[in-house]
Amino acid sequence: MAKKKVVVGMSGGVDSSVAAYLLKEQGYDVIGVTMQIWQEEDQFTQQENGGCCGLSAVDDARRVAQMLEIPYYVMNFRKEFQKSVIDYFVKDYLEGRTPNPCIACNRYVKWESLLQRSMEIGADYIATGHYAKIAQLENGRYTIAVSDAVGKDQTYALYNLTQYQLSHTLMPVGAYNKDEIRQIAEKIGLQVAHKKDSQEICFVPDKDYAGFIERSTNRKIPKGNYVLADGTVIGEHKGITHYTIGQRKGLNLAMGHPVFVTGICPKTNEVVIGESEDLFKKELVCQNINFMAMEDLPKGEERRVLAKIRYNHQGSMCTIRRTGEDEITAVFDEPQRAITPGQAVVFYENGYVAGGGTIINNTVN
Repeated sequence: MAKKKVVVGMSGGVDSSVAAYLLKEQGYDVIGVTMQIWQEEDQFTQQENGGCCGLSAVDDARRVAQMLEIPYYVMNFRKEFQKSVIDYFVKDYLEGRTPNPCIACNRYVKWESLLQRSMEIGADYIATGHYAKIAQLENGRYTIAVSDAVGKDQTYALYNLTQYQLSHTLMPVGAYNKDEIRQIAEKIGLQVAHKKDSQEICFVPDKDYAGFIERSTNRKIPKGNYVLADGTVIGEHKGITHYTIGQRKGLNLAMGHPVFVTGICPKTNEVVIGESEDLFKKELVCQNINFMAMEDLPKGEERRVLAKIRYNHQGSMCTIRRTGEDEITAVFDEPQRAITPGQAVVFYENGYVAGGGTIINNTVN
């Protein structure tokens, strides 16, 4: 019987490198691929950051593939990345939201585009080094189970994958913690065993999102007014792309006590300022729903789930109900801080991703 063929997305980091090793040990026919999405890195950026798919990732990934004795290729996904990640990132910021480009990249580039190309070359699966686990439930649906790695779970950023994508995905790293992965890498002599993790958005390594947006659109983002909730003007902001809900630093407002961004209004070009308590809301509305463990949420039916409203959120219990064709409202047991339009809300049941969507407002107290 022929070995099952798997294409491993290799970023040059320790997680994807060990994923390739583990799959080879399990008897798969492994092919290593680095997705070329961003070519305009200067030497400093390559050395300091490397991104997850930048030019510098190629050298490390190629060395790992040679050591593991697996075929290795670089596939160009620049067009897909520009459309599905960068254009979306810029548009969301200009419309007063805070996007999550990693979620978009996972769904539309790392899975949709890579999976399609992998199938074209005869692969059965694609695999990544994410800290998460694929599971098929009794209802037949595929979902993602929370990783065994405390503090490293990456299920939040993967909630948007389709049933087809999940059925053709392997995530071997999800059964380990980070220390164990580094130990495996060390044991087999991988040079990347102690390579640092990339923390920032790969295409904005200097974290200057506003500057990136101005360069991408070739226009200066206009200044506008800071206002209180009642419309009182209290100062001038640098442009709405500089701000996100809950932000305290960099406001340059002499209010005599800490104040926070509580709202962003692109139509009036205003940034709303308020107190810490103004950031707490019990309810959110989300759209662009993707169901995973759950097949659907019929109108009139409610579910109790654990919901995460950002990547590093611990999660909080809430009741969800369908309030539109592509809309779910979540009511939390306790008020949540800085519910942010543009970010994902991900619902969990019994350690599995039930589904999720994109937060569209946070207007209800």
